[in-house]
Amino acid sequence: MTKERVLEVDGLRMRYGATDVLHDVTLRAHRGEVVALLGPNGAGKTTTIEILEGFRLRSAGRVEVLGVDPAHGDEKWRARLGVVLQSWRDHAKWRVRELLAHLGEYYAPYSTAAIQRPWDADELIEAVGLTEHAGQKIRTLSGGQRRRLDVAIGIVGRPEVLFLDEPTVGFDPAARHEFHELVQRLAADHGTTILLTTHDLDEAGKLADRILILAAGRIVAAGTAADLTRQIAGEDEVRWTVDGTRFVRSTTESTAFVRGLFSQYGDSLGGLEVRRASLEDTYLTLVRQNEVVR
Repeated sequence: MTKERVLEVDGLRMRYGATDVLHDVTLRAHRGEVVALLGPNGAGKTTTIEILEGFRLRSAGRVEVLGVDPAHGDEKWRARLGVVLQSWRDHAKWRVRELLAHLGEYYAPYSTAAIQRPWDADELIEAVGLTEHAGQKIRTLSGGQRRRLDVAIGIVGRPEVLFLDEPTVGFDPAARHEFHELVQRLAADHGTTILLTTHDLDEAGKLADRILILAAGRIVAAGTAADLTRQIAGEDEVRWTVDGTRFVRSTTESTAFVRGLFSQYGDSLGGLEVRRASLEDTYLTLVRQNEVVR
């Protein structure tokens, strides 16, 4: 059974004056899919996201989110989206539960038989790990706690599409792990389509069903972390010594190669190291290959 497409972008272009920021960007995302958009600063990630959210008008191309052109999305359409920005201003005197319950009221008129908006405030607070802080004023929260609240605000309306911009900035390792579990539950259990930007390549590899790499305003690669690593970074590096002599070899079959070394040298083999190609290698290779002077 084919999954429903909820994001469709064809030939997206964005120009500021005489400068092209996005060049024929094309991407797809299906219901319940987690897609990571990676790229260096200035690559066009934020511009792409803002166009999909309906906050910025594109120069050319076709864009549909939940079957609607974001440039013409109404309030009913916006109620189906969730956005988690890197930062935002709020009323510091509000308490956590109080704020989430208040924001949830705006989504109630958009409930349907299929989706009951919004989340129950206490259920949502538990989901993002803020139960012990539900009665605290926002200004008293730590940076990590505040970031969890940002996420809660973004999903209070049970969005069908969720945009996450650097969602785990300020999280400690435990909070990051809990957040990853939340994202996976939203996608798997609620069918939420998630498009996230991150500079954390490990996070992208863990969370994303597919990774898109944006460089110089173009999508230069797309696929799973394993696919991209295999296609672009390619070879592993094997290092070893025999009788004091150091050897280095690149190979796509490092496991079989190491077996061969043991068969050939036995106890004479020393200093064995296998450096496997990683998503980071892939990312850096692609960015370097596509660097241009604008």
